Amino acid sequence: MTDTVAPSPIAGPPEGSLRELRSRLHAEVEKVVFGQEEAVDALLVALAVGGHALLEGVPGVAKTLLASTFAKALGLEFRRAQFTPDLLPSDLTGTMTLRDRELVFRPGPVFTNVLLADEINRTPPKTQAALLEAMQEAQVTVDGETHRLPQPFLVVATQNSIEYEGTYPLPEAQLDRFLVKVLVDYPTEAQERRLLGLGRQGLVPTGSAFVQPVVGAADVLAARAEVDATAVTEEVIAYVAALVRQTRMLPSVAVGASPRAGVHLLVAAKASARLWGRHFVIPDDVIRVAPAVLRHRLVLRPEAELERLTPDAAVANAIAATPVPR
Repeated sequence: MTDTVAPSPIAGPPEGSLRELRSRLHAEVEKVVFGQEEAVDALLVALAVGGHALLEGVPGVAKTLLASTFAKALGLEFRRAQFTPDLLPSDLTGTMTLRDRELVFRPGPVFTNVLLADEINRTPPKTQAALLEAMQEAQVTVDGETHRLPQPFLVVATQNSIEYEGTYPLPEAQLDRFLVKVLVDYPTEAQERRLLGLGRQGLVPTGSAFVQPVVGAADVLAARAEVDATAVTEEVIAYVAALVRQTRMLPSVAVGASPRAGVHLLVAAKASARLWGRHFVIPDDVIRVAPAVLRHRLVLRPEAELERLTPDAAVANAIAATPVPR
């Protein structure tokens, strides 16, 4: 088997209201984070459709800074939860406390617009699972009472791509809950020189103080309604279904994309269409978002991993094997 170069994930010159939001968002984020345009677009797509994102990369590539700056530029409330082996589900969702001789609910950090689940694979499965209801239902249940989360709500989870000691890898069922998985890579040489040239107060970039909210929660929800209104033809639906099914037939793949993956792929393609200024989806939109939506859902066979085939290469092979409607 040979690796195939996968198509570039979500990117492009958009038009329209979502395009305007994207343009202003990039201008603010790039005051402190360089070379992560595709990651910013993936986060925006996830937020615009009510999904969630998983960021994976080596330490020091600004995953945390990217998430916090993204939230600040969108005028959204941001909270960070450091996932450690001793983190309890109640530390995340909240708990009942005694106040003035009455039991009252004290909300946890999950009650926010953008939650950074930092190093999510360092906490045990029980605490990881505490996020599932929040991610899927936008609510948490504590002591038999349901509490709705604020909208919009986005979980940005991070994990280290090289360190596995003392970690609890996310099970496939939970990985499938994330709309996109973004690989946060090293910047280019030019971007790194620009990064080193930033003004700083100690270790903090001075540009952080100049990041301004360019929109707000209402604008994000309006963008979500815009994506929902995007038209999809039967040919595109058939193409998405064929591509998802093709991942299950690849000889290198033990577990292919789920039906949920197909739904996520189609919805992400609708957001991609809006980023390109179109009111309808074309196959190029599906191809553009496919690596980010599918890479974390494929389980490769051991022999494929021995031959160093990557999930991105498997996605590219599936795309190459699926006829594109004309």
